[in-house]
Amino acid sequence: MQLGFVTAILPDQSLEGVLQIAADIGYDCIEVMCWPPGEGDRRYSGITHIDITSLTANKIKEIKSLSLQYGVEISALGYYPNTLTADQVLQKQYVDHIKALIRAAARLDISVINTFVGRDHTLSVEDNWPTFLKVWQGILGQADGFGIKVGIENCPMSFTQDEWPGGKNLFTTPAIWRKAWKQLPTPNFGLNYDPSHMIIQHMDVNYPIRTFAERLHHIHAKDVQIDRDQLDEHGVLSYPNLWHTPKIPGNGDVDWQAFFTSLKEVGYQGAVCVEVEERAYEGTLEKRIEALKVSHDYLRQFVSR
Repeated sequence: MQLGFVTAILPDQSLEGVLQIAADIGYDCIEVMCWPPGEGDRRYSGITHIDITSLTANKIKEIKSLSLQYGVEISALGYYPNTLTADQVLQKQYVDHIKALIRAAARLDISVINTFVGRDHTLSVEDNWPTFLKVWQGILGQADGFGIKVGIENCPMSFTQDEWPGGKNLFTTPAIWRKAWKQLPTPNFGLNYDPSHMIIQHMDVNYPIRTFAERLHHIHAKDVQIDRDQLDEHGVLSYPNLWHTPKIPGNGDVDWQAFFTSLKEVGYQGAVCVEVEERAYEGTLEKRIEALKVSHDYLRQFVSR
């Protein structure tokens, strides 16, 4: 296993700056954000540490050289839009960029890209399904052609009123994953698995590890704290932002020892990347680096170098 972090927490740093911070702390890898320049309408979106729209041969050489120089690998390229949005213009834009991300990963000799499936949050899972199959058949055909694994983060994207009631990401439960993998049966279609999103749904975070080991293409290490008093006040059918708070690993409700034991038992050998979304660490660059240091030191007990 390799311990890394998601670069979205360092939006004001260059790729070299991110690699320098990763090396100084002792991380093995990073998941690099590759949003189109200028795109993004929510926290942690719109961040571009590699601009794949201008990826020349010289730029590829430079990126690989920087990775070697700092001794930090790139575990995956990341871009997280809503490919099932009802806006057809935006949908095409998002899908085209994911396909470009796949091509870029192949050119950079990176084996994984991470993203969302997306969802029209006003429709049921069943009513989203025809669009999902149409859109993702094309994306996965491209991934198969280039031999790239696609890791879908299991985030429900249903935290606030504008994402209610269905959320903006279809890929949230084992039942949905099973159906998707049966109908789009390529082994390149898997998970960028984040245990915190199972805590929010009151589900066993280790069940997907035990059940879908071969689909674990990448892992996010993010924690979450459930405020039981607020949950009792508002109930699980309310907006989750009313009763949950994202945390760095070790500050929330995930049992990380059990989590890493499960990963080791199924033989997972990929990247585990810290995703910092705890607001207490967002104020300054120094605080964001502190979050990465604290997370590294906590998780390194489970991931040997």
